[in-house]
Amino acid sequence: VQLVESGGGMVQPGGSLRLSCAASGRTFSSYFMGWFRQAPGKEREFVAAISWSGRSTRYANSVKGRFTISRDNAKNTVYLQMNSLKPEDTAVYYCTAGPGITTQDSDYDYWGQGTQVTVSS
Repeated sequence: VQLVESGGGMVQPGGSLRLSCAASGRTFSSYFMGWFRQAPGKEREFVAAISWSGRSTRYANSVKGRFTISRDNAKNTVYLQMNSLKPEDTAVYYCTAGPGITTQDSDYDYWGQGTQVTVSS
């Protein structure tokens, strides 16, 4: 599975961005999908994950209520809608694919190259 993220950029605090992750290769719909992020000087952290059907989701406490993960299996794409962005959301965001909903990055099999999100006034 090859994963390519897009949609990152710079936004003011309180603003919104939608990240997209396009998948190609093996059957996208059979994979659970996730988003992680890594800020400068910090470890990579879990953001959100979604089941293959889209019916189950999981979020980090820090983004719950502000971010929404979704997927369109017909388009082989997973999305991360980010609202009410804060400066502490600034990071490189990575799309990932794996066999289950898990918060551990070591459990995921495939990773994108990342897209930068900067929240600043």
